[in-house]
Amino acid sequence: MIYFITGNKNKFEEAKKVIPELEQLDLDLNEIQEIDSRKIIEEKLKEAFNHKKGEFIVEDTSLNIKALNGLPGPLIKWFLKALGNIGIYNIVEKLGEYNAEGSVVLGYAKSEKEIYFFEGREKGRIVEPNAPTGFGWDPLFQPDGSNKSYAKLRAENPEFMSIRKIAFIKLKEFLKNG
Repeated sequence: MIYFITGNKNKFEEAKKVIPELEQLDLDLNEIQEIDSRKIIEEKLKEAFNHKKGEFIVEDTSLNIKALNGLPGPLIKWFLKALGNIGIYNIVEKLGEYNAEGSVVLGYAKSEKEIYFFEGREKGRIVEPNAPTGFGWDPLFQPDGSNKSYAKLRAENPEFMSIRKIAFIKLKEFLKNG
Protein backbone atom coordinates (compact mmCIF):
# COMPACT_ATOMS: atom_id res chain seq x y z
CA MET A 1 0.00 0.00 0.00
CA ILE A 2 1.34 3.43 -0.98
CA TYR A 3 0.06 6.33 1.10
CA PHE A 4 0.21 9.96 0.00
CA ILE A 5 0.38 11.86 3.27
CA THR A 6 -1.68 15.00 2.85
CA GLY A 7 -4.73 16.57 4.39
CA ASN A 8 -5.44 18.47 1.16
CA LYS A 9 -8.20 16.73 -0.82
CA ASN A 10 -7.34 18.65 -4.02
CA LYS A 11 -3.67 17.63 -3.91
CA PHE A 12 -4.67 14.02 -3.33
CA GLU A 13 -7.15 14.02 -6.23
CA GLU A 14 -4.50 15.46 -8.55
CA ALA A 15 -2.03 12.76 -7.49
CA LYS A 16 -4.60 9.96 -7.74
CA LYS A 17 -5.32 10.88 -11.38
CA VAL A 18 -1.69 9.99 -12.13
CA ILE A 19 -1.30 7.02 -9.72
CA PRO A 20 -4.81 5.56 -9.14
CA GLU A 21 -3.69 3.03 -6.51
CA LEU A 22 -2.64 5.75 -4.02
CA GLU A 23 -4.37 5.96 -0.67
CA GLN A 24 -4.68 9.22 1.23
CA LEU A 25 -3.32 9.36 4.75
CA ASP A 26 -4.03 12.49 6.76
CA LEU A 27 -1.25 12.54 9.34
CA ASP A 28 -0.11 15.70 11.07
CA LEU A 29 3.66 15.26 10.86
CA ASN A 30 6.19 17.62 12.39
CA GLU A 31 7.77 19.87 9.80
CA ILE A 32 11.27 21.11 10.42
CA GLN A 33 11.96 24.64 9.26
CA GLU A 34 14.59 24.38 6.58
CA ILE A 35 15.26 25.85 3.15
CA ASP A 36 16.12 22.45 1.67
CA SER A 37 12.90 20.65 0.68
CA ARG A 38 14.60 17.26 0.65
CA LYS A 39 15.63 17.58 4.31
CA ILE A 40 12.06 18.56 5.26
CA ILE A 41 10.62 15.60 3.34
CA GLU A 42 13.14 13.10 4.70
CA GLU A 43 12.30 14.03 8.31
CA LYS A 44 8.57 13.75 7.63
CA LEU A 45 8.97 10.35 5.97
CA LYS A 46 11.04 9.02 8.86
CA GLU A 47 8.33 10.15 11.28
CA ALA A 48 5.58 8.54 9.17
CA PHE A 49 7.03 5.08 9.89
CA ASN A 50 6.35 5.69 13.60
CA HIS A 51 2.62 5.92 12.82
CA LYS A 52 1.89 3.23 10.23
CA LYS A 53 3.36 0.47 8.08
CA GLY A 54 3.50 0.93 4.35
CA GLU A 55 5.17 2.99 1.67
CA PHE A 56 4.79 6.75 1.89
CA ILE A 57 4.82 9.84 -0.30
CA VAL A 58 5.29 13.32 1.14
CA GLU A 59 5.54 16.50 -0.90
CA ASP A 60 6.99 19.90 -0.32
CA THR A 61 6.10 22.91 -2.42
CA SER A 62 8.39 25.89 -2.95
CA LEU A 63 8.13 29.29 -4.54
CA ASN A 64 11.54 30.81 -5.08
CA ILE A 65 11.41 34.53 -5.79
CA LYS A 66 14.53 36.01 -7.37
CA ALA A 67 14.04 39.45 -5.72
CA LEU A 68 14.12 37.72 -2.33
CA ASN A 69 17.23 35.61 -3.10
CA GLY A 70 15.11 32.47 -3.44
CA LEU A 71 12.85 33.04 -0.46
CA PRO A 72 10.32 32.02 0.57
CA GLY A 73 11.21 28.65 -0.99
CA PRO A 74 9.67 25.86 1.12
CA LEU A 75 8.63 28.48 3.69
CA ILE A 76 5.93 29.69 1.28
CA LYS A 77 3.15 28.29 3.49
CA TRP A 78 4.19 30.66 6.27
CA PHE A 79 4.65 33.65 3.96
CA LEU A 80 1.14 33.07 2.61
CA LYS A 81 -0.26 32.76 6.11
CA ALA A 82 1.37 36.04 7.20
CA LEU A 83 1.11 38.10 4.01
CA GLY A 84 -1.33 36.42 1.65
CA ASN A 85 -0.82 36.40 -2.11
CA ILE A 86 -1.39 40.14 -2.40
CA GLY A 87 1.19 40.88 0.32
CA ILE A 88 3.82 38.80 -1.46
CA TYR A 89 2.97 40.50 -4.74
CA ASN A 90 3.27 43.95 -3.11
CA ILE A 91 6.79 43.14 -1.86
CA VAL A 92 7.87 41.89 -5.29
CA GLU A 93 6.33 44.94 -6.97
CA LYS A 94 8.29 47.28 -4.67
CA LEU A 95 11.51 45.43 -5.46
CA GLY A 96 10.81 45.48 -9.22
CA GLU A 97 12.10 41.97 -9.94
CA TYR A 98 9.30 39.54 -10.82
CA ASN A 99 11.16 36.36 -11.84
CA ALA A 100 10.37 33.25 -9.82
CA GLU A 101 10.46 29.49 -9.93
CA GLY A 102 7.89 27.10 -8.53
CA SER A 103 8.69 23.54 -7.57
CA VAL A 104 7.19 20.46 -5.99
CA VAL A 105 9.47 17.81 -4.57
CA LEU A 106 8.03 14.40 -3.76
CA GLY A 107 9.71 12.04 -1.39
CA TYR A 108 8.82 8.38 -1.79
CA ALA A 109 9.86 6.01 1.00
CA LYS A 110 9.78 2.35 0.14
CA SER A 111 11.30 1.79 3.58
CA GLU A 112 12.95 3.90 6.26
CA LYS A 113 16.30 3.49 4.51
CA GLU A 114 15.11 3.62 0.90
CA ILE A 115 13.97 7.15 -0.01
CA TYR A 116 13.71 8.59 -3.53
CA PHE A 117 12.97 12.13 -4.70
CA PHE A 118 11.04 13.37 -7.75
CA GLU A 119 10.65 16.97 -8.78
CA GLY A 120 8.47 19.16 -10.92
CA ARG A 121 9.85 22.63 -11.56
CA GLU A 122 8.83 25.61 -13.68
CA LYS A 123 10.18 29.10 -14.21
CA GLY A 124 7.83 32.03 -14.36
CA ARG A 125 7.03 35.37 -12.81
CA ILE A 126 5.07 36.82 -9.96
CA VAL A 127 1.86 38.53 -11.12
CA GLU A 128 -0.87 40.41 -9.35
CA PRO A 129 -3.24 37.77 -7.90
CA ASN A 130 -6.24 37.54 -10.18
CA ALA A 131 -8.18 34.37 -9.37
CA PRO A 132 -9.30 32.26 -6.42
CA THR A 133 -7.53 28.94 -5.90
CA GLY A 134 -7.37 25.77 -3.86
CA PHE A 135 -3.59 25.71 -4.19
CA GLY A 136 -1.89 28.48 -2.20
CA TRP A 137 0.22 30.59 -4.54
CA ASP A 138 -1.41 29.60 -7.85
CA PRO A 139 -2.97 33.07 -8.39
CA LEU A 140 0.45 34.68 -7.90
CA PHE A 141 2.53 32.59 -10.32
CA GLN A 142 2.49 32.85 -14.12
CA PRO A 143 4.64 30.26 -15.91
CA ASP A 144 6.95 31.35 -18.70
CA GLY A 145 5.23 31.14 -22.07
CA SER A 146 1.78 31.86 -20.67
CA ASN A 147 -0.21 35.03 -20.10
CA LYS A 148 -2.28 33.40 -17.33
CA SER A 149 -1.59 32.50 -13.71
CA TYR A 150 -1.55 28.89 -12.54
CA ALA A 151 -4.94 29.52 -10.93
CA LYS A 152 -6.51 30.58 -14.24
CA LEU A 153 -4.81 27.79 -16.18
CA ARG A 154 -6.04 25.20 -13.67
CA ALA A 155 -9.59 26.65 -13.68
CA GLU A 156 -9.77 26.53 -17.49
CA ASN A 157 -8.28 23.06 -17.87
CA PRO A 158 -8.74 20.31 -15.27
CA GLU A 159 -5.99 18.33 -17.02
CA PHE A 160 -3.53 21.22 -16.57
CA MET A 161 0.10 20.02 -16.39
CA SER A 162 1.08 21.39 -12.98
CA ILE A 163 4.48 20.95 -11.40
CA ARG A 164 2.87 18.53 -8.91
CA LYS A 165 1.56 16.43 -11.80
CA ILE A 166 5.02 16.45 -13.43
CA ALA A 167 6.58 15.15 -10.19
CA PHE A 168 3.92 12.43 -9.85
CA ILE A 169 4.44 11.34 -13.46
CA LYS A 170 8.16 10.89 -12.70
CA LEU A 171 7.28 8.85 -9.60
CA LYS A 172 4.83 6.72 -11.61
CA GLU A 173 7.55 5.90 -14.15
CA PHE A 174 9.91 4.96 -11.32
CA LEU A 175 7.32 2.67 -9.74
CA LYS A 176 6.54 1.05 -13.09
CA ASN A 177 10.22 0.38 -13.86
CA GLY A 178 11.60 -0.40 -10.46
